[in-house]
Amino acid sequence: MSDFLFSGLNLALATPFDASGKIDFGQLEENIERHIDAGITSFLLSSGTGLHAYLSRQEADELVERGAKIINGRARIMAQTSALLVEDVVARTRHAADCGAHGVMVLPPFFEGPTSDDDVFAFYETVGEGGLPIIGYNIPVNTGVTITPELFRRLIEIPNFVSVKDSSADLVAQADLISTGLPVINGADPLQPYSLYAGVAGVIWGGANIAPKTCAAFVEAGMRKDWDQARELWQSLEPLMSHIWKGDYVQSVYAAAAITGYPVGAPRRPFSELSAEKLSVLRPIVEALPE
Repeated sequence: MSDFLFSGLNLALATPFDASGKIDFGQLEENIERHIDAGITSFLLSSGTGLHAYLSRQEADELVERGAKIINGRARIMAQTSALLVEDVVARTRHAADCGAHGVMVLPPFFEGPTSDDDVFAFYETVGEGGLPIIGYNIPVNTGVTITPELFRRLIEIPNFVSVKDSSADLVAQADLISTGLPVINGADPLQPYSLYAGVAGVIWGGANIAPKTCAAFVEAGMRKDWDQARELWQSLEPLMSHIWKGDYVQSVYAAAAITGYPVGAPRRPFSELSAEKLSVLRPIVEALPE
């Protein structure tokens, strides 16, 4: 196993909500306990799958604090601390450090933000003042920023910058990042087996909320290069992971998690619940999982 701190499977935990749309911390505890029992050894709190963008600063901070207390040293902890203002990112990162997080995932400047490499570098350099290892988040379709191999090599010079999570879903572009020899994390669910074979250092996986035991076993097999076992496990996961990636990702994860016994309620507005028609298509795919 790699000595990279965030190797293997890092679960992008879905944030549970109650009927009124508030974070359900009782369900959060129950789900974390079940995920740990299923073999999850690393959690990303306030993830994109967990609707980080639709949590207030106070909610996100409380989610990280209470999630860390529940985990209580039994697994690694990442926190997403992305925000529009870099000062807020630093403050959120310091809070995550105080809660015992091992690292943070941070989007580059987004929503009409600067896109030059120099400005992106300066942004992450400032984020480094938060005092935790930083995983940059490469998702160009949402940010307008592409972390290229050249930029990656510059960013890794920042003392606290350790990796890039690539959710571009472009395997060729990801292979270029991997070719730098620096640790890359895959964030595109359908690419998991191909990314592991190409040499990623780890994965951050929202779909693992649905089948954590099988996903953990699959990633473990891939990390030790047991491709026969990895292929066998992936054959059971692929129909679902390809299906949810094609549209309504968050709604599908929330609906599917409930089907497999990890209820997270309805996704928060502006998302609506998955329609009855789409749920009828999703359900048999989920029920075919080995768990």
